[in-house]
Amino acid sequence: QVQLVESGGGLVQPGGSLRLSCAASGFTFSRFAMRWFRQAPGKQRELVASIGTGSSTYYADSVKGRFTISRDNAKNTVHLQMGSLRPEDTAVYYCNAAWAPDYYWGQGTQVTVSA
Repeated sequence: QVQLVESGGGLVQPGGSLRLSCAASGFTFSRFAMRWFRQAPGKQRELVASIGTGSSTYYADSVKGRFTISRDNAKNTVHLQMGSLRPEDTAVYYCNAAWAPDYYWGQGTQVTVSA
């Protein structure tokens, strides 16, 4: 049974930091690119960051220099370290595993950036 379980979300003040984690099971983690998406109320889901099987990374322009994605294949986990958080980073953050044609999603974790 495939599972992606996100954790680490919460309420943080502007300028603060959070570390999201995604624990994966039920598939061969090392073969999948891992990605973080987010969806704010009334907006489309957008790709925030991704990390390939060879650990190449991609970041959306809006988070470049503030967020860092990493993976631990030994522990089947992917992390998103978020810094210098802004109110516009408020969203539900989703973990995604991708190896076409298979795509798996987590249930999401809420991140709220507010004073």
